[in-house]
Amino acid sequence: MDSNKINKDLYKRKDVETLKKELSPIEYAVTMEDATESPYTGEYWNSFEEGIYVDITSGEPLFSSKDKFNSSCGWPSFSKPIEKDVTKYYKDTSHLMERIEVRSRVGDAHLGHVFEDGPLELGGLRYCINSAALKFIKKEDLEKEGYGYLLSIFE
Repeated sequence: MDSNKINKDLYKRKDVETLKKELSPIEYAVTMEDATESPYTGEYWNSFEEGIYVDITSGEPLFSSKDKFNSSCGWPSFSKPIEKDVTKYYKDTSHLMERIEVRSRVGDAHLGHVFEDGPLELGGLRYCINSAALKFIKKEDLEKEGYGYLLSIFE
C-alpha cells in the first residue's frame, strides 16, 4: 500500500457542532462518546461488497473490503487497516475488561477494538469495528468520491 500512501493532510475532522447535526445519535455516541452499537444491528456487519470504509468524522480511508472477513461476532471485522498509520491504539480497561481500543488517526473517533483471535492466515488480528463509525464507499464510486488513488487495492 506504500505506493498509495494516505496523506492525512487531505482529511480533517468536522467540528463537534457539525458532527452533532450530521451524525445520527448512535454514530455520535460511538465516535465521540466511545459507545458500542449492539451486535448484529450495524449496517456493515454482514456486508462484503467491494470498496473501502472511511471514518465518518473525517472521511479518512480506514479499512478495505479486501481485508474484511466473517467473524460471526455481530460487528464488521477486518484483519488490518488499509495502512497501519490510519489507526491509533489505546489500552481500554472499561467494562471490567482489558482491551485495545482502535481510534481513527485524523478524526480521533472511537472505532472499536482489536483482538488477537483473528484468522491466522490473515495475520491473527480481528479489528472489531462499529458500523456506526464508518461510511462505505463502493469500489465503482472511489474515483468520483475522491478516493481514486486507492483503486490499486483491488487490482
